[in-house]
Amino acid sequence: MTTVTTPLEKQRTGAAAGPRPRRRPAAGRRRAPGRPSAAWALPGLVFFALFAVVPMGLAVYLSFTSWDGLTSPTPVGFDNWTRLFGDPEFLQAARLSALLTVISWLFQTPVALLLGVWAAGRQRNRAVLSAVFFLPLLLSTTAISVLFHALLDPNFGVVKEIGPWFGIDPNILGSSTGALLTIAFVGGWQFMPFHTLIYQGGMRQIPQVLYQAAAIDGAGPVRQFFSITLPQLRNTITTSSVLMVVGSLTYFDTVLIMTKGGPGTDTTIVPYLMYRAGFQSYDLGYASAVATALVVVATGLSLLMVRFSGFGAMRSTREGM
Repeated sequence: MTTVTTPLEKQRTGAAAGPRPRRRPAAGRRRAPGRPSAAWALPGLVFFALFAVVPMGLAVYLSFTSWDGLTSPTPVGFDNWTRLFGDPEFLQAARLSALLTVISWLFQTPVALLLGVWAAGRQRNRAVLSAVFFLPLLLSTTAISVLFHALLDPNFGVVKEIGPWFGIDPNILGSSTGALLTIAFVGGWQFMPFHTLIYQGGMRQIPQVLYQAAAIDGAGPVRQFFSITLPQLRNTITTSSVLMVVGSLTYFDTVLIMTKGGPGTDTTIVPYLMYRAGFQSYDLGYASAVATALVVVATGLSLLMVRFSGFGAMRSTREGM
């Protein structure tokens, strides 16, 4: 008797026999690699090389020359560097830059952190208030500096009218302490929304189950902030602090427009000293030495902050997740 096998029975028999052998890919066809190709980074590397590495290399070269910007550079060895570390004006500018950086960090970090935590919540009208608060970030530094310079004008500004009510000297930009604090305030007013946005994003990455467990254990909002929020935002604080320190060390246009390094040299920070040496005294070799020293210090501080904060290890802060 002849047994007839239907197509359905053949399909079942083939399935029971085991999986079908994989077909080899045709010649010339390859699988997509698991990691992206290095070619994707090539445009970024070219851009970084052209606008960062090459100018920096040129500045390092010019720091060993004497150049007025018109004639050919003349090699002078380490004369600019010897002059740099023995220049009392540069030492004062470095001290003022460090002081401005510390004041800016102490002013911006707590306020931006608290505002970022608040902006990540679900309060009423939170979105509208956050949008209004972020408006200074959309303005240029030049426009903001011109605005505050007009407001603080001792003859025609608003400070002349309301300053005496609060015991503020109308000539606030004419005092060394007031001018430096004003520069720190103006910079913070502009860039604090940016750091608030960073903290807001970091806050939204914290699992809510941590706060729920803490609430069950009886922890209040203050205890939750210091025991959960701050440890979870450790890497975010490091990122914001690095950007803040580098930005404070490179303040220039605010000083140029509002104080021009004055009164006297009380707000002549390192970037403004570099500008004055290069574009007012036409000593571009010495200005290049100042610029190179500033880049080295800013890079070194950034690396130290990353190294001692544990950010470089990129360990997860989500314990138990």
